[in-house]
Amino acid sequence: MVLNFIRGFCMALADSAPGVSGGTIAFLLGFYDKFIGSLDALIAGNKQEKIDAIIFLLKLGVGWVIGFLSAVSVLANIFDTYIYQISSLFIGFILFAIPIVIKEEKESLIFNWKTILSFIGGVALVAFITYFNPVSGSESGVNLAQLDISLILYVFVAAMCAISAMVLPGISGSTLLLIFGLYVPIISAIKAVMGFDLSYIPILFVFGLGIITGVVTVVRLIKWALDKHRPIMIFLIIGMMIGSFYAIVMGPQTLATPKPPLSIDTFSIIWFVVGGAIIFGLQKMKTMTTKEEA
Repeated sequence: MVLNFIRGFCMALADSAPGVSGGTIAFLLGFYDKFIGSLDALIAGNKQEKIDAIIFLLKLGVGWVIGFLSAVSVLANIFDTYIYQISSLFIGFILFAIPIVIKEEKESLIFNWKTILSFIGGVALVAFITYFNPVSGSESGVNLAQLDISLILYVFVAAMCAISAMVLPGISGSTLLLIFGLYVPIISAIKAVMGFDLSYIPILFVFGLGIITGVVTVVRLIKWALDKHRPIMIFLIIGMMIGSFYAIVMGPQTLATPKPPLSIDTFSIIWFVVGGAIIFGLQKMKTMTTKEEA
């Protein structure tokens, strides 16, 4: 129970911040296959498989909820003020995680025209969404308390994509929300509801529906693609991770009061190194958790 609580807590810290995904944490800590298998069994397994999946996911879930709410409470308060330090931290997360993903998936790194196109497509997809999203660069940001049909659909689709990314060993769901220009608004909305501001309940309900829809549909598709076309998927994930550097650099423009993109002058080498150290520590934790399970 304690081990899975710690795993869930670490996954939540990753999921709550742009950078590496909760799936990457599961990957680094050595329980990714069990995690994705439990999600799939929850949807399509037999009775015993569903029971086992529920027990395992509940243990993870307790740690995840506590970790996520704790992280949101902190991030919502400091994101605007320390955006450049946090962005540098996120870049450290991703840059140091890429070699680990490559090392762990070296058998899947088959170079051919399909995988190369998949890699280029991953980079291009993230850059395209970042450049053309309707929130980035807005002088007033996005107000999730004022709904219209286009915003509802946009948030719903973004939530589906975010939960899908959260289970992949690579780009995080929060990074995708940053790419869509919704990371700061969603984090702020969750923090507001935690403070009993109920005006954000409708859009968070839409966001929750998108997450549920993503789990039921897209997660199964991702598992099938990883099982049947793993090399293509791994190159796509790595491409999206590299493309997300652009999203993080442009991230300050998605704030309610937009700031200039991250630059050499505003980049923090200290927080970048801290991000790398955290990834290194998680890799070490994998050895410890493996011994405990044995």
